[in-house]
Amino acid sequence: MQQRGLLVVISGPSGTGKGTVCKKLLAERDNVRYSVSATTRKPREGEVEGQNYFFVSEGQFLDMLEKDALIEWDKYCDNYYGTPKAFVDSCIEAGTDVILEITVEGALEIKQKYPECVLVFIVPPSLEELRRRIESRATECWDVIEKRLEQAANELKYVAKYDYLVLNDSVDDAVLNIEKVLDAERLKPSRNIEFLNSLIK
Repeated sequence: MQQRGLLVVISGPSGTGKGTVCKKLLAERDNVRYSVSATTRKPREGEVEGQNYFFVSEGQFLDMLEKDALIEWDKYCDNYYGTPKAFVDSCIEAGTDVILEITVEGALEIKQKYPECVLVFIVPPSLEELRRRIESRATECWDVIEKRLEQAANELKYVAKYDYLVLNDSVDDAVLNIEKVLDAERLKPSRNIEFLNSLIK
């Protein structure tokens, strides 16, 4: 039976390994695509249009905003970034699951626009382990690390608003649990209305 794809929104504090988990999930599951954002930033060497980003002018981006063509958007370092509705909607209609890695604020905003989306919150085994992971990057100074940990504690207050909680103490286990979430969601009667109606006729 043909089903619409799932919009899966993944959040979690910096350092929980969201990117690593998403990358492995995409590699292991054929029917999943990573959401491609639109940006006014210039392409970097090696970046591919439609794969890394949709590269647009500021005028085009503002036009998308005016036409409500973005699920969410933000401005960072003088460049606009946003998630095009058309890309997400076309994937979902084709039966492809879309993964969107985004902040808590963005996730809750998307839940209002797409009530059927699946919110997954990834957590570390402990805040001590989170600190160790961030420090092991060796890319940030002490005050930035402290700010990230403070932000993590704040983000954890919103976990109850999510549909699923996934512990990332092992990337393989975290990916397996997210795959279980996707499989379980596809078995919900609310996602199989057309099929159920065909049985009743």
